[in-house]
Amino acid sequence: MKSDELFSWSNLFFQSALLAYEAQAVICLRLTCLATGGPRAQAEASRMITEKIDALADGQRMMIGAAWRGDPELGAKRLLSMYRRRVEANRVRLTAW
Repeated sequence: MKSDELFSWSNLFFQSALLAYEAQAVICLRLTCLATGGPRAQAEASRMITEKIDALADGQRMMIGAAWRGDPELGAKRLLSMYRRRVEANRVRLTAW
């Protein structure tokens, strides 16, 4: 494996680890919101389900497109980037409560 390939894959690993860490913070914020109950919690539960379905569909489109172009690594980079942006948006929104 060439050094640039190793760097690329290690960067994907690092970005994946960051996503896992950031997602855990959002899960904590969401559980806190859901534990309070009421209409805000119900809206968050509905939003969470809708967001997950949308993210799955968008991710599938990204990976299929990358596979068709013959560049699965680029697809993985874009997928991680998309998920990290969405997780960050949720973190910002949930901390504003």
